[in-house]
Amino acid sequence: MLFLASKRLQVPASAAKGSAATSSSVAKNPFMYRSFLAPVCQINAVCAGQRPRGSGSASGLCLFSKVKPREITKLRRSASLRRPLIGDPALTLFVPRLCLSLALAFLSATAAAEAPDPEVAARYIAERDAACRGDAGQLWGEPLCAPLLLVDATTRATVASQAVEGFAAKGEVFVGRLPKERNAANTAIDWNGKRWVMVLWPLPEDAFERRQLLMHESWHAAQDRLNLPARSPTPAHLAEPEGRIALRMEWRALAVALSASDDSARKRAISDALLFRAQRRTATVTAGELENQLELNEGLAEYTGQRLAGRTDAAAYAAAQLAEHDGDDSFVRSFAYRSGPAYGLLLDRYGGWRRGLNLDSDLGDLLAAKAGIVPAKDLARAATLAGARYGIDAVRADEIGRDLARKRRTAEWTAKLVDRPGLRVPFVAMNISFDPRALFPLPPHGTVYPTLRVSDQWGILEANAGALIDEAWSQARLPGPGRLRDSDGLWLGEGWTLTLNPGWTVSEDAGGQVLRRTDAAATGAGGQSR
Repeated sequence: MLFLASKRLQVPASAAKGSAATSSSVAKNPFMYRSFLAPVCQINAVCAGQRPRGSGSASGLCLFSKVKPREITKLRRSASLRRPLIGDPALTLFVPRLCLSLALAFLSATAAAEAPDPEVAARYIAERDAACRGDAGQLWGEPLCAPLLLVDATTRATVASQAVEGFAAKGEVFVGRLPKERNAANTAIDWNGKRWVMVLWPLPEDAFERRQLLMHESWHAAQDRLNLPARSPTPAHLAEPEGRIALRMEWRALAVALSASDDSARKRAISDALLFRAQRRTATVTAGELENQLELNEGLAEYTGQRLAGRTDAAAYAAAQLAEHDGDDSFVRSFAYRSGPAYGLLLDRYGGWRRGLNLDSDLGDLLAAKAGIVPAKDLARAATLAGARYGIDAVRADEIGRDLARKRRTAEWTAKLVDRPGLRVPFVAMNISFDPRALFPLPPHGTVYPTLRVSDQWGILEANAGALIDEAWSQARLPGPGRLRDSDGLWLGEGWTLTLNPGWTVSEDAGGQVLRRTDAAATGAGGQSR
């Protein structure tokens, strides 16, 4: 499976209205492991005496689905060595046994290698605490430090900064294992009566990147106290060509503003950025609101991480990030990681903006007021003239090509997740982790999550071949029918597994299959805290 570095987010009340998902928590973040399923299944195919297939392969011997690429290279054999082994009838029983033995031994070694080193973890915890003490609550008027969990997503081995029931003291930290019902993610969670910051192991080797991540997550632990609770919209207009073009123009203007050597040049670039921003937000009546929700959540968290990372020139770093991600495949959720720091750092030049923030705030409006930017009377004409300064023709040509690919993907996902019978999984009190860079809007049906992990009252769902979550956040739809492997409650489907708790079952209906409570579970069902 593919584990994702994640953030906890509250499903927006507007989306969850009338749904059982109103108390759910949602997880995400762009820091994640690369997919390593393809080389894993290639090795398993060799073990099974089969020709290796692509990343969609799901060989019965795909035992290594949680092994990272650097671990698996030790087991990959050259083509010249594979052929005589597989081709020798005398070895048809020996090879699978050999591979299975290697697998078991290797997984044990991997578990030990991937477990967080308590001494290194203690140093990282001290580093985060020092950043908190250095800030002393000045940035947000609140202390940002909370107890810290460093978790290896593969083994679930965990180092805690404070005592946890069932964890063993080891030096200055406490070691144990994260319960399986908890998603391993970059996030903030309520657990064991405390609010924790969780960060995936291994952490970035670069000290600035590491502190940035740690302080980003620490802000999430404090955001409720700042009256800025997390919200989780999906601005689908940012997948459309005009939305993407206007966002890329805004980012280019923001990069110029961040790099400007004088206030006059800075204000001209800010004015241009706000033109593109205003033009884009005319796409739908909710476009501005949805973007604001993410900028006030992930945007402010990333701004905090960059401000407290300790770099000598945070503005130059933010400008470089805008340029680096200019051509990203998806902006639907990840855009706020770039826009938020840019607006925050520009606002810092004019001062006095953080204390009055609330859920109705708009960072662009705040910057316009602080910098004294007067809105253009003819928005369309002004945006057209400004576009020439930032290479809009080349961007538009690029986006036309991207749109053709997007339409093909739309047809493919629709055929796979809408037109075909599948399994419908309701959300009751779910926690979910996913990669925000990969989401694919599929209106009016919802949003496609290529990979995700969900824990809920019914059990644990892991999918790596796509799942469709409806706009109300009431259910996920999975491709194709599933089958019960045996009596252990594990259901297998097309790129997904579903481990059911007692009291839940999968039944057939007109639309394919649906997950539902048994009568016994329905009579004794209770809520689950996130």
